[in-house]
Amino acid sequence: MRSLKEWIYLAKNEMLVSRDVDFAAELKKAIPPERLLVNEAMSKHTTFRIGGPADYLALPASVQEVAAILHITKQFAIPVTVLGNGSNVLVLDRGIRGLVLKFGPEMGCIRHDGHIVVAGAGALLAEVSKYAAQQDLTGFEFAIGIPGSIGGAVFMNAGAYEGEMSQVVQAVTAVCAGGELKRFVGEELKFGYRHSVFQENGCLICEVELALLNGVNNLIRVRLDDYTTKRQTKQPIEMPSAGSTFKRPTGHFAGTLIEKAGLKGTSVGGAQVSTKHAGFIINAGGATAQDVLALISKVQDSVHKQFGVSLHPEVRILGEA
Repeated sequence: MRSLKEWIYLAKNEMLVSRDVDFAAELKKAIPPERLLVNEAMSKHTTFRIGGPADYLALPASVQEVAAILHITKQFAIPVTVLGNGSNVLVLDRGIRGLVLKFGPEMGCIRHDGHIVVAGAGALLAEVSKYAAQQDLTGFEFAIGIPGSIGGAVFMNAGAYEGEMSQVVQAVTAVCAGGELKRFVGEELKFGYRHSVFQENGCLICEVELALLNGVNNLIRVRLDDYTTKRQTKQPIEMPSAGSTFKRPTGHFAGTLIEKAGLKGTSVGGAQVSTKHAGFIINAGGATAQDVLALISKVQDSVHKQFGVSLHPEVRILGEA
């Protein structure tokens, strides 16, 4: 005979299973079943090629679908994690509970009206940069080498080669917690170093408006080629990584400090400080999230002991350890 504790456990488990079945059924009303994945390995969806399973992963194709999905998750009290191209993130080994909302090619439409380029959150930065060049629009060349989506770049106020998103973003359309659409402009975006208002307000970036300038096509192409060459020759793009691992400390470059500390090539399990650029931790083969976290800690300790400088991760850490 089962104990009262066992009966309570079984009842709770049955309720959770029933809730999950109902939740999945409602999601399938909002998006086609082929764009709803269950127990999906996040290693397939991150540039690090690391990460345990997500309970659910949804691939919305419109702002309306995003709003409908948020309404359903709120109704069932299911946590939501937003993912773009999967760069600049480390998903932990036990994966992500609840729903991962991934903005991919389905939400990657790009268009322009005069000098304004409008891109869906899932559009890759490189594609937006190339599109702008085709229209003889300048100001977004810096983004050609950033391996991410434009939604994620706005979220983090990403930058490279002396440029960053705050310099060109005119407005952002987002879906907020109640499912309502809101357009953020100017100071409402609260851009700072690797920061935007979307890290605080829980609203999901769906569309980005860039205010660019008319330029000369040949000059734009030269800058694109130059930035692309620099990235290919100086960064370990041939290996899985999340991009730059650490934020730039005031008055220093993280990669330079790590190299001076003699840490190039240092490994923990399958995670390694790149021998090509010390600012990158790469997945050299079979790395786990715990390997990466241990190596980050080792680098931080060594740099602080030798130079008195604290390094802070730029990579977002998601999920359960």
